[in-house]
Amino acid sequence: MQRRVQPLRSLDDFPTPPWATRALCEWLLAEGEPLASLTCREPAANRGFMVRPLSEHFASVDASDIGDYGMGYRQEDYLFPFELPAVDWTITNPPFTLADRFIERALATSRVGCAVILRAAFLEGVGRYDALFSKCPPAAVLQFAERVPMVAGKVDPAASSATAYAWLVWRHGQSDTRLHWIAPCRKRLERPNDYPAEAA
Repeated sequence: MQRRVQPLRSLDDFPTPPWATRALCEWLLAEGEPLASLTCREPAANRGFMVRPLSEHFASVDASDIGDYGMGYRQEDYLFPFELPAVDWTITNPPFTLADRFIERALATSRVGCAVILRAAFLEGVGRYDALFSKCPPAAVLQFAERVPMVAGKVDPAASSATAYAWLVWRHGQSDTRLHWIAPCRKRLERPNDYPAEAA
């Protein structure tokens, strides 16, 4: 039930519903992060569904993507070895098969930390444990109590999902992973302009 079938070399175009990003920002604020004075990067900006709620909370959001989705964001390969100026936070929904590399790059270019939203199945796997979690565990795993519906190519208010998602949050200097649940919040955090007209 947790399969998302995409062609090889796909951009893994499953945009994040804005309410799920607002839930992360609320958690960070509750943890004492002064988001309004911090900078953020979203390197897999897609159509901006994560950029917009991040912009509601952060002082600035640097948005880019390897693909051109017609939003005017800078087009670049985040994983290409070019120099990136540091930001306070990197927050993104990376392609699942490249998530490990996105996390490594984000930690190297973020002063405070990074957060990625991924299928909960990302926490499994001996290879990933050996290469990532045993050496650099997240500070927090934020498991959604309600499902976050992600569908190919759009956000859809009518969509449902059998796939479980969680935010994995890394903070420099914190290595004891804490598990938290994000209580049901979709209805409270959705906004009327979150969804394009064609998805209604």
